[in-house]
Amino acid sequence: MNKINPFHLAVPVSNLEEARIFYRDTLGCEEGRSSDHWVDFDFFGHQFVIHYKPPTEMAEPLHHNPVDGHDVPVPHFGVVLDWDDFHNLASDLKSKGIRFVIEPYVRFEGQVGEQATMFFKDPSDNALEFKSFKDMSQIFAK
Repeated sequence: MNKINPFHLAVPVSNLEEARIFYRDTLGCEEGRSSDHWVDFDFFGHQFVIHYKPPTEMAEPLHHNPVDGHDVPVPHFGVVLDWDDFHNLASDLKSKGIRFVIEPYVRFEGQVGEQATMFFKDPSDNALEFKSFKDMSQIFAK
């Protein structure tokens, strides 16, 4: 695998302060620059920006695709974490009362690409997936 460079991702949020609190306090992302309409964060080493979008323009429903017996929300975004970091985050989120779209579990158990995964939403209904591989060389395995 090549060296991984940080990505930049910007997502719309209907309430900037509520989303700021979620990403800063619930997920533990360090806040960077900001204005009245956007805030950027260190999202596990990546540049992540929340941009205000009026609630009336946020109403597009999520699509779902079946994966391993679960309805995976589309679109979604997140980070691949180390195995222990994934499980620590899952425990932390459970203790904070996060409602999971898909509870943390091991997907494709015993198969190529076995991974731990969990899905939940931010306050603006953006779907997030965090995942982990016991064997990181399996991340792109077929």
